[in-house]
Amino acid sequence: MKEKQQKLRKSVLKYAKPKLGASIFQLINTLVPLIILWFLAYKSLSISFWLSLPFSILASFFIVRSFIIFHDCTHYSFFKSNRANRIIGSFLGIITLFPYAKWQRNHSIHHATSSNLDKLGVGDIWIMTVKEYLEAPRLKRLQYRLYRNPFILFILGPFFLYLVTNRINRKNASMKERMNTYMINSGIIIIYMSIIYFIGLKPFILVQLPIIFLAGSLGIWLFYVQHQFEDSYFEREDKWNFVKAAVEGSSYYEMPKVFQWLTGNIGYHHIHHLSPRIPNYQLQKAHERTPLLQHVTKITIKTSLQALTFRLYDDENRRFISFKEIDQLLN
Repeated sequence: MKEKQQKLRKSVLKYAKPKLGASIFQLINTLVPLIILWFLAYKSLSISFWLSLPFSILASFFIVRSFIIFHDCTHYSFFKSNRANRIIGSFLGIITLFPYAKWQRNHSIHHATSSNLDKLGVGDIWIMTVKEYLEAPRLKRLQYRLYRNPFILFILGPFFLYLVTNRINRKNASMKERMNTYMINSGIIIIYMSIIYFIGLKPFILVQLPIIFLAGSLGIWLFYVQHQFEDSYFEREDKWNFVKAAVEGSSYYEMPKVFQWLTGNIGYHHIHHLSPRIPNYQLQKAHERTPLLQHVTKITIKTSLQALTFRLYDDENRRFISFKEIDQLLN
């Protein structure tokens, strides 16, 4: 088993090589359409907000695509140069409203602990096991129920993420991490205030608010279903395995080609967790040319909707259950 897992990890390493031309081209075909769509959304306001909204919706997908590049930069996988990854990643942090250094740290912990029931909590969607929930005080149960409510998670969640979580440094953050967050916060203020100065506050809100809201909701949804699907792998520390966590605990989210492109191939999340240094534009190739990965669990947009009913993880029966099921146990 170990030999097979080592062979699997080695088989995808050859794709963990960023190509400068491909990376630059992806930056261009992501940021240029974003700027054009933002401009069209603004210009359309003079006719109708409802004419402007479709452009904002399209622009939100390019914010998601920008985030995927930002995400690659935090893994040092988008450019060969770590310095180039930090510079471009921090710039995209301003565009996407994410602090580069802080998110890099949290996301690295997520990769090191994904599907480990004893180490969840940093860089993850909050998951409680049935046992943890039953032993938790009522206040914590209430907090968890509110957190897992789709309205709070996908509607209010983006605003809390943008305005609070991403703007404040963690307590024990290094000076380098703190300065990066301050720099990105300052960049956001400068860019936003400059745009507002030239076009006014109301037009800016009418264009930018739908873009960041939709991008945030979609981003949270993608992160949610990438690790919470039927038969998803979860294990305790003493039995946890990195390769199984990557291949069986991260989804292969099959989407129509246009959405796959707009979301930067992040649907191949099992490949990404198996080898985070693979740039997003190499993920599909790595999946298709690795025979050992042809039998991974696949979810579609339709089947992924089932994850909306997942509330707690039952580690004894290795499945997710709903609050209705846990309430029946309590009663």
